[in-house]
Amino acid sequence: MGATPSDVIAMAKSEGVKVVDLRFADLFGVWQHLSIPVSAFTESVFEEGVGFDGSSIRGFQEIHESDLILIPDPSTAFVDPFLDVPTLVLICDVYDPVTRERYSRDPRYIAQKAEKFLLSTGIADKSYWGPEAEFFIFNDVRYAVSENSCFHFVDSREGIWNSGREEGPNLGYKLRFKEGYFTAPPSDTLQDIRSEIMLTLEKIGIQCEVHHHEVATGGQSEVDLRYDTLTRMADKLMILKYVVKMVARKHNMTATFMPKPLSGDNGNGMHTHQSLWRGNENLFYDERGYAQLSSIARYYIGGLLKHAPALLAFCAPTLNSYRRLIPGFEAPTRLAYSQRNRSACIRIPVYSQSPESKRVEFRPPDPSCNPYLAFSAMLMAGIDGILNRIDPGAPLDKNIYDLPPEEAKAVPTLPPSLEDAINCLEADNAFLMRGDVFTEDVIRVWIECKRNEASSIKPFPHPYEFFLYYDV
Repeated sequence: MGATPSDVIAMAKSEGVKVVDLRFADLFGVWQHLSIPVSAFTESVFEEGVGFDGSSIRGFQEIHESDLILIPDPSTAFVDPFLDVPTLVLICDVYDPVTRERYSRDPRYIAQKAEKFLLSTGIADKSYWGPEAEFFIFNDVRYAVSENSCFHFVDSREGIWNSGREEGPNLGYKLRFKEGYFTAPPSDTLQDIRSEIMLTLEKIGIQCEVHHHEVATGGQSEVDLRYDTLTRMADKLMILKYVVKMVARKHNMTATFMPKPLSGDNGNGMHTHQSLWRGNENLFYDERGYAQLSSIARYYIGGLLKHAPALLAFCAPTLNSYRRLIPGFEAPTRLAYSQRNRSACIRIPVYSQSPESKRVEFRPPDPSCNPYLAFSAMLMAGIDGILNRIDPGAPLDKNIYDLPPEEAKAVPTLPPSLEDAINCLEADNAFLMRGDVFTEDVIRVWIECKRNEASSIKPFPHPYEFFLYYDV
């Protein structure tokens, strides 16, 4: 934080860097990059930028206006811990080369605008974010789609489906469905790999809090980062995904943040903890409130609940996301809030009575999202709740999955599909455009792309349909 271009150039020299890698996220949250030799790495790179073809990046420019430029953020510099050639990595902002203004579809710009809008409201100085991005580490993955076939296959040495496999020898200790949470070695086969992930992150300056095996069999894991401000946490989450995948590959394994790669067991969520601060004061804390929540926190929750159906278009943005958002797998589908309650879509953690720890956990997001957009959208919904004093109603301190039918009907539900979430975003997006944080253009492009994605699966027969219907 606070590094200057000259600091970064000096860092490159002291670390023996030979290549500088410039990275940025496309509209959908996948890292893109280009590399320059260190001999070309001068302060002019931070002033003039480096050009690229924006028409070849998903969700960016049309071909007749393709030129864009990358300008590195010096505060993001780190030496890549995996590449054989010493390489310095910088996360970049995207600019229009004609106007020299920020590019409106750059998701990092949207995150930065969200932070500025929060400050402009006078509500708070900053927001803190703590996403819990779950992932699977598999030993094998194969998939293919063609006109006459469609299949996927994933495998893990700890998957319960391999309890009877000839492994010469099979040593057992396979994890049963839904019994992986906090399990210890030898059943947890990934302890050293997760430790390597955590230590690699800390080596490049990203503080971690904990790692552990997650609920599902077959290698589900979690590595939690220390909370940070919105844009910086989105940067860190991009780095986390990179480190997880690269460490897995180093061990001849493969990692995925896909929300639901296995049937019959938990999927990958990204429960997102969030709070608002003014100076050193946590504005979400009030010792007299329900679960020690302040009125500001309750209004923030009201905004999240009101706009949750639209938020899912950014927070659970894939077709596969809705394989996860089904009752019974710790993926909440009912719009309610509650302390300690993991069946509600908003949980208030009560591990600590400390004012600094008070936060709101929004549970529907998953790690397929673009964190710059998802965090920004959640913040804008919360701000809308505060500005309009949206009352979230009474908490629901029950197991929502087990509610009697007549009670369940009274609790609103999340959209059941990507198509429904996109329709909700189309109907409810004015709150995102306050302060020009999300523009009409960004929302239009997002809806168009995601609607096409939702339609793309319709012509393909599902393999399970052959199981159900081949003999009709």
